[in-house]
Amino acid sequence: MSLSSPANHPSKNLVLAAMIFAVAMTFIDQTIVSIAVPEIQRELHLTSTGVQWAVNAYILSLAALFAFGGRLADTVGHRKMVTLGVIIFAGASAMCGLTPTGSLAEAWIVTFRVVQGAGGAIMFPAALALVVQTFPLRERGKALAIFFGIAGGLTAIGPILGGYLTQWTWRAIFWVNIPVALIALALIVISKPTSDHQRARMDYRGAVLIGVGVALSVFGFQQSTIWGWSNPAIGLSIAAGLAVLVLFYFVELRTTSPLMRVDIFRIRPFLVENIVLAVAMLAFVPVFFFASEYAQISLGRSASGAGLYILFFFIGFAIAAQVGGRMLDHSGAKRPVVLGCVIAAVGFFLWANKVTGLSFATQQWYIIIAGAGMGMMLGPASTDAVNRASRLSYGEATGITQTVRNYSASLGFAILGTVLVSRMRGTVDASLRAMGVPARHAAIEAAAISQSQQSTGGPSVIPHFISEDFAQSTKTVLLLMAAVMAAAAVVGALGLRRGRQEEVGESPERSTTG
Repeated sequence: MSLSSPANHPSKNLVLAAMIFAVAMTFIDQTIVSIAVPEIQRELHLTSTGVQWAVNAYILSLAALFAFGGRLADTVGHRKMVTLGVIIFAGASAMCGLTPTGSLAEAWIVTFRVVQGAGGAIMFPAALALVVQTFPLRERGKALAIFFGIAGGLTAIGPILGGYLTQWTWRAIFWVNIPVALIALALIVISKPTSDHQRARMDYRGAVLIGVGVALSVFGFQQSTIWGWSNPAIGLSIAAGLAVLVLFYFVELRTTSPLMRVDIFRIRPFLVENIVLAVAMLAFVPVFFFASEYAQISLGRSASGAGLYILFFFIGFAIAAQVGGRMLDHSGAKRPVVLGCVIAAVGFFLWANKVTGLSFATQQWYIIIAGAGMGMMLGPASTDAVNRASRLSYGEATGITQTVRNYSASLGFAILGTVLVSRMRGTVDASLRAMGVPARHAAIEAAAISQSQQSTGGPSVIPHFISEDFAQSTKTVLLLMAAVMAAAAVVGALGLRRGRQEEVGESPERSTTG
């Protein structure tokens, strides 16, 4: 069976729609579960550790297996891996929704959250590779702007949808993935996406090394805000993970058929785009969590109301993503990447200076600006990086960029979470002193409040001074995000070259189709 030319593909838009529905589940699940955590914990009688892992196990599994999923897609077939990933993800979602009450509950839900992450890691690189292979180079910016704009916007829909579904039953937040998966599978059958792939021996040694390395270090980052950086297990976990990743790099250099062709980082634009993505992701994913907490604690909104607050970020994101995609197709990646980073930096800075006023009306335009900057740069940076690979390595390149993005997001959560807690302790301590609480008691009470402020049970139990102090802490976090995006702009300005990219030549060895 011969591969149809991307430019003449009879169902490009159907393929794009199929892939958006496929990955939609992974984006929704990044945020929807956190809304239902209190109900899940109450009904299943989960421990604090158990409920944390019900949220974190998915992210950890996803991050650890992205590289393996990307390589698997390139060697087995992208359509097969998307289909398999959708089925695994939907099946695991159904099992999460069927979690029994009793002693099995904790192990059950954590296990199937891990399986969900594995399904997402198999699915996402293959889905993005199919979109890249279906659309010719000059149309990819526009196509992937739609892909990232819609799929990314679903991250904001998660809290809103979760808020409504939880009113019926928390189990529905998992079951909602099943109709989405059925639509995705139907569109895959109808659109019949085709792609190049080349069979090769799977590097299971490399898969284990990168999985262990990413899992250990991401675990350390995740637990740092729970255990505290003073806990030696945090440093040991991160150090061990980094050591295994270094070992992975040198092992891959000497492997005949590696999981990851690490010499791809010698391609300057690929390296620079991944550095830009790594820097930007320190802010992009964490901003949803911190903005949601701010909306509930400082603005007194409900969980679903917090989702609407975040939605303004994605209004800017979705619109500017289309602009950035067209700029990529027209003039290359440098302009939208650098300009997007600058706009995001300005947006975060202006937003930071309005949060202490505790008025959403004075913030909304700056939230939109911050989102617009992110939307303008994210798609072009990701697309340009993947474009640097050959047609036989799109899945692998996607696996690399997604591993970098998830790893950096975990680091961003750890660093910014630590800053938030530390700043919160300081501001609460100062507020308590101002109210006449003795210094020793103020320090103890400030520590207790800063540790418990994320699970206060609702806006009605939060004193006004806590709302103000949390706003001050959020301002510090947003200013750091502005600095992060300014740094990403500098990297892009110095590292990227102007002009459009030309097609990368294919391997002389003919591939199979699937």
